[in-house]
Amino acid sequence: MMNAAPMLEGIKVVDLTSVVFGPYTTQVLSDFGADVIKVEPASGDAYRYSGKPAKSKAMSPGHIALNRGKKSVTLDLKDKADHGVMLNMLADADIFIHNVREEAIKRLGLDYASIITVNPDIIYMHCVGFGSDGPYAGLQAYDDVIQAATGTTSLLSRVDGDDRPRFLPSLIADKVAGMNGAYAALAAVIHKLRTGRGQFVEVPMFEAFANFMLKEHLAGKTFVPPNGTACYDRQVDPLRQPFPTKDGHIVIVPYTLDSWGIIFDAIGMPEFMADERFATPAGLIKNQGALYEGLAAQTPLKTNDEWLAIMRHVNIPCMAVRDIEDILEDPHLLETGFLNKREHPTEGTYFELREASSFSDWEAGQSDHAPLVGEHNAEIRGKYA
Repeated sequence: MMNAAPMLEGIKVVDLTSVVFGPYTTQVLSDFGADVIKVEPASGDAYRYSGKPAKSKAMSPGHIALNRGKKSVTLDLKDKADHGVMLNMLADADIFIHNVREEAIKRLGLDYASIITVNPDIIYMHCVGFGSDGPYAGLQAYDDVIQAATGTTSLLSRVDGDDRPRFLPSLIADKVAGMNGAYAALAAVIHKLRTGRGQFVEVPMFEAFANFMLKEHLAGKTFVPPNGTACYDRQVDPLRQPFPTKDGHIVIVPYTLDSWGIIFDAIGMPEFMADERFATPAGLIKNQGALYEGLAAQTPLKTNDEWLAIMRHVNIPCMAVRDIEDILEDPHLLETGFLNKREHPTEGTYFELREASSFSDWEAGQSDHAPLVGEHNAEIRGKYA
């Protein structure tokens, strides 16, 4: 019989984070059943204003995506009474997470040394831009800054020859850091269950994203001395791009060397692979560009559906290119319940993106909606004042 109890039931999180990094971390914890109290200024988290709301001010799509299931309380932490509410919440919290700079959090009396006097076993998590033991410690960090610092802004130039540094069009550094925060928090919870001890946890955005990007892109720089340049060649190959078709574009992935022969056999061109350049594995690797060009010359002759049928018949990974405007029509996301249509009590109908993982012994219930600014003030102040 499947367990209906939330997996993090009983874990209380006090969340003094804003924008994306920290809220992404606490969203994961909330999705798994933790009780997350989102502490905000009177105006609310700045990310509440990141996009056009449906009805209510401060209820942007980004806020709705990152803060479901949480309770919102507004506190002025410089006010004595509100500061007391905060300390009372922290006294029995399992996790305190914030992204306030170190000097400011000390001035508020909410630094680790202060909080362990009221809760010695708390898991205290600080979301920072750069690790506190390096020369960048204390610098402000946003997604753009981290993409620049990690070399990520140089990648597109390698693909298209345009020398201008450019951002990947996603808050990818923020979100990667948020996932790092979530698994660090869960590791600290397991440690506490085993030892009874809380601890201070620092999650630096720069190091988290550098780790993420350099898994493949450190490449030849991995070794001392280097045996090549940085970047995973396959990812920065200008020719390894979506292929044009009669009615759009398609991605075809000949991931293994023998895939090329399978593809050209499937489209009735086995003679293409008879070229002496492709006679050996080393030749296939060296002349991948010619292979991509050969396939690109053929893809405009058929439609996306025709290519999908051919490639799936011979078990070659492929997918038609979709405009992000059309993602809500994806049959897989609809069938699996990933796109969950719900009714917000104030904002109306909206799509909720469910937690992606599934478990054989637990099924996520429906969480509460993302809160209005200070929606739970009466409840929380009444309990912790």
